[in-house]
Amino acid sequence: MIAVAWALNSVADSLVLLYGGAVLAGIGSGAVYGTCVGNALKWFPYRRGLAAGITAAGFGAGAALTVAPIAKMITTSGYQQAFLDFGLAQGAIVLLMALFLRAPHVKLPAPKKASRHAVGTVDYTPGQVLRQPVFWLMYLMFVMVAAGGLVAAAQIAPIAHDFKVAGVPVTLFGITMAALTFAISLDRIFDGFGRPVFGWVSDTIGRENTMFIAFGIAAVVLTMLVIHGSNPLVFVVFSALFFLVFGEIYSLFPATSGDTFGSKFAATNNGLLYTAKGTGALLVPVASVVSAVHGWYAVFGISVVFNAVAALLALFVLKPMRRRFMQGGDAPAPVPAAVVSAQHAARYTH
Repeated sequence: MIAVAWALNSVADSLVLLYGGAVLAGIGSGAVYGTCVGNALKWFPYRRGLAAGITAAGFGAGAALTVAPIAKMITTSGYQQAFLDFGLAQGAIVLLMALFLRAPHVKLPAPKKASRHAVGTVDYTPGQVLRQPVFWLMYLMFVMVAAGGLVAAAQIAPIAHDFKVAGVPVTLFGITMAALTFAISLDRIFDGFGRPVFGWVSDTIGRENTMFIAFGIAAVVLTMLVIHGSNPLVFVVFSALFFLVFGEIYSLFPATSGDTFGSKFAATNNGLLYTAKGTGALLVPVASVVSAVHGWYAVFGISVVFNAVAALLALFVLKPMRRRFMQGGDAPAPVPAAVVSAQHAARYTH
């Protein structure tokens, strides 16, 4: 689908074809991302945070590594050729790598050292998951935290111009760049770095504890941007710190989903939760409207509230709710394995 989408974009001569290619590309990349993260959750049930974080970082690293060569090809051969060549290359690589992707065939033993985070032993179907309040609480938190990061990623240039720091030179680590260019470069690095780091931390101290720390730091960092964002050095440093604690949602939420709802349907269940990113993206144009009326300071202020509330929800609501669910207090009766197997068999016989 990715190869077809990029090839379609290479010959698109109307918005309909361009948007059609974008839809196909989104579905294809989502399938690749969801499958890889879901498989990581199955292979490493006791290190899901780190496994999901490394996988998510790889997804971002691939994008970072291709920015320069794609830009060069656009300059030398045009965007049509860039779409076609890189689209076909991506499709070929995905097909080749898919041949080596396997789900674990045996249940992995628990580590000798007790984990600080609970790992469920019951596998819940997607239908059961959608009926659980704990899922919708995680969904709400995901939307609240993702919205601010997606706004920052999509609108960092207008934000820098609104703060009047975009072209101001900033020197860090002996390197001098315009504040906007420096911020974009560091943001990508810190975003990718934060995913495995906070995933590992959550494996060590627990999912909700890590969420509380990360979301709390995000609220503090955004507050600094609201107060001192017009300082170019503060803008560069604190925008990077924000992306450091924003990227962790792509490791913490998949790991929490896998721990809570089991391994068997981990890919599908995490896919359902991951749609919260799309819901959060719907708030990006809303943020643009708010900024046009009240400025980006108001948008950051709203994001501060979202992150602070999500941090408190993680520690004081999600943590006890998830504990009760995994202990069976709020959980439905799981679908027996024999019934699940029969359902799968029926699909292939009709």
